[in-house]
Amino acid sequence: MNDAKTNAERYIAIWNETDATHRRALIAESWTEAATYVDPLMRGQGHEQINSLVEAVQSRFPGFRFALIGAADGFGDHLRFSWGLGPENGEALIKGTDFAELEDGKLKAVHGFIDQLPEAA
Repeated sequence: MNDAKTNAERYIAIWNETDATHRRALIAESWTEAATYVDPLMRGQGHEQINSLVEAVQSRFPGFRFALIGAADGFGDHLRFSWGLGPENGEALIKGTDFAELEDGKLKAVHGFIDQLPEAA
């Protein structure tokens, strides 16, 4: 099983990947077939819906990038990490914390919480 840092970095890489073909391959490698994603603003199930969520965020925030904040933490099949989203090489304007459940080293369910969201977002 991959460690917490590796899983969190792979997750962030998917949200930053703008090449659709490569992103779909990363999702297939990192998420189970029936994986779910849910946060206060959106939800999806399965690879195609998760890919669509990533595309929607990239469209809404062009030029923004995700980055890990602090260290990822995990035990057993559970993962927790915080992230920031902002302009490349700039300050994160949106911040959150995600909790994930893994199955055989792949993401099975991700529950996201928004820690900071400007009104304009």
